[in-house]
Amino acid sequence: MAVRGWSRRYVAQAASTEYLGAALMLALAVFSWVGPTLYPHDALAIHARHILSAPDAHFPLGTDALGRDVLARLMRGGQATLAIAFWASALGLVAGLAYGMVAGLGPVWIDRVLMRLLDTLLAIPTLVLMIFFAAIVPLDKTGLATLLGLVSWPGIARLARNETLAARDRDYVRAARQVGAGHFYIAHTHILRAMLPLVIVNATFLMADMILGLSGLSFLGLGIQPPHASWGGLLNTGAGLAVIGSWWLIVFPGLAIFLAILAMNMLGQGLLTRLNGEASP
Repeated sequence: MAVRGWSRRYVAQAASTEYLGAALMLALAVFSWVGPTLYPHDALAIHARHILSAPDAHFPLGTDALGRDVLARLMRGGQATLAIAFWASALGLVAGLAYGMVAGLGPVWIDRVLMRLLDTLLAIPTLVLMIFFAAIVPLDKTGLATLLGLVSWPGIARLARNETLAARDRDYVRAARQVGAGHFYIAHTHILRAMLPLVIVNATFLMADMILGLSGLSFLGLGIQPPHASWGGLLNTGAGLAVIGSWWLIVFPGLAIFLAILAMNMLGQGLLTRLNGEASP
């Protein structure tokens, strides 16, 4: 009875964590997409008389070095940051699942070849790859999402491969194979469905990684290019001006990045805790 009570409290705590994470991410999405329709200032409008104005009633988050409203640019930057991170996560997730399931369901020699290739890719630091490709090829939003997605899939691929190997010898998979089911049918009907909860959990962590990765590229000047805004780009712009007292130029973009990563990690951790709690006796 004590074990059951502890398990219920464990799952309940996980639920509160994931709900808080989901609510925080929803709030950031509403802020980024609904906010610009309600806020009177445009993200690209220049207010020449209000250059580097501190937060006040007219400009709640202040203005930048060109007199542009920081709150308006933070909203627009959220659209770019969250949208690119989402599509990059989706691409990395699909690519990693496909690669890992091919390795897990294929012959032994295919598994060995694909895993040696994967080990080679994992040995290369992801940040180095992102900086290298972003520096030699000017990237728009689609290019950035593609780049981030293509460097993020190896970890998902290893997870998918291990889960596929664990599931391929289960009774229901063997039964499906004996009645003539092909690899594709087994993959999407049985194996993918079995690992779906774990995939969803890792998708939330991947989204957090993509937000951080995109913000890092933008902070280095390799992400979204001016005059368009992104949270990392705003942080980059404000870093050089913070030394003269314009603290609002780094505090608010940094806070937005922190909250977005916190939201996705809380959601993922809550889902993972709930999954482990439900799996335990």
